[in-house]
Amino acid sequence: MADSSGITVGVLSLHTSKESKAICNAVAALGHEAVWLRASNTAVDVRDGRATLEPDADVIVNRLLLSKQEQPAEGLGLADTIAKLRPMLNPPGPTLTATYKFATATALAEAGVPVPDALLALSSDRLEADRERFGDPAVYKTAIGTHGGGTWKVDAGNAVTAQVGPRQAFLQEYLAPADDPNSDLRVYVVGDEVIAAMSRTASDAEWRTNVALGGETADVTETVPEEVREIARDATAAVGLDYAGVDMIEGPDGWYVLEVNPTAGFRGLFAATGVSPAPAIAKLAIERAGGDVDDAAVAELTTELDDSRPACMPAVDRSGPTDPVVIGYIEEVVVRGTRGAETVYAKSDTGATRTSIDASLAADIGTGPIKDIVKIRSGSLKEGRSRPVVDLVVGVGGSQHTVTASVEDRSHMDYPLLLGRDVLEHYHVDVTRRADHPASEVDAEEEEADVTEE
Repeated sequence: MADSSGITVGVLSLHTSKESKAICNAVAALGHEAVWLRASNTAVDVRDGRATLEPDADVIVNRLLLSKQEQPAEGLGLADTIAKLRPMLNPPGPTLTATYKFATATALAEAGVPVPDALLALSSDRLEADRERFGDPAVYKTAIGTHGGGTWKVDAGNAVTAQVGPRQAFLQEYLAPADDPNSDLRVYVVGDEVIAAMSRTASDAEWRTNVALGGETADVTETVPEEVREIARDATAAVGLDYAGVDMIEGPDGWYVLEVNPTAGFRGLFAATGVSPAPAIAKLAIERAGGDVDDAAVAELTTELDDSRPACMPAVDRSGPTDPVVIGYIEEVVVRGTRGAETVYAKSDTGATRTSIDASLAADIGTGPIKDIVKIRSGSLKEGRSRPVVDLVVGVGGSQHTVTASVEDRSHMDYPLLLGRDVLEHYHVDVTRRADHPASEVDAEEEEADVTEE
């Protein structure tokens, strides 16, 4: 065991985010050393029958964003490799359970934690056979998703399939809110303690409450019922996580757990409550490795979210992928709906606020019910045109984004999908690159930027 006065905490995070920075800074502020395990500095060396970790640490805090990866098994494999060498907060097994939403529901149900009714079936016929059981409307989800991505509210007339693109999908009971608009709670648990809680209320014309989708928040840390605190703690323990953001909703018979997030973001929570979970996570990691922590210092640090560049942040590896990804003027993307997915070429348009999809493509993949009719201004048209908007999941550069896309006839255009700023804000756009003409691509230096955690 390490010297209790000098613990080294490793933060495993291949992306740049305010949450990862805040944990590193909290460790340092508590008098211990932080190291950031990233692509540019991380290695596991097996030599002469002994495995070593670079950079070394006494304990690891897992912040891998698996739900945003096209191939989350790669991240899980990396976490499992490192967890064999050092103790890890949010180890790979429980993180897999939390990332795969139906595994979460199963674990919670087995532990007696209240969850909505749900059905996962490997056959589309089997899933459709029980469609009526879930009423009208029902919730239809991909088993892996983030920020509300891969989540639809479907009516009885909407067909559902066992898979959306390559990802398994399931039906879930829709718990109608007592008041309109929709609202739920995010309760942040570290160890066996509720650190903070906020309510989330859906924005206009939206039923999902995610902050990333415009949900409004309010501090309920002091007023949240003890029953909710207990359920949140039980849910975190049932999944096997050390820290988590637990999403809960009040149904007709009490409170239910919707999801347990292993890498829940801090920014919305801190803005609503004035409480940062980073010092509590740092404290738990230090103590897990046998270190000592000043509780008064932790309490003081929770009142600020220090997401400045930490001293331990390594240089970016320019030889491999960095954040944000550079995409081209024409990019190959995957679009997903309730009936399937298609890989298409999309045009990047930084002048467009909203992503737009061709009506025929939208029908083919099943983009779900029309949410609203909006007026889109285009070119010389002063009045604009009214177009329906639908939920759409767009996969770009290994990440998935849920957007409210407008539907139009693009059959006379070269590309069935136009990427607006709702997607492009996460990327650098290189107008000289075209996925449909690879020979025209040129090298571009990629810069650092924060990405949003779940």
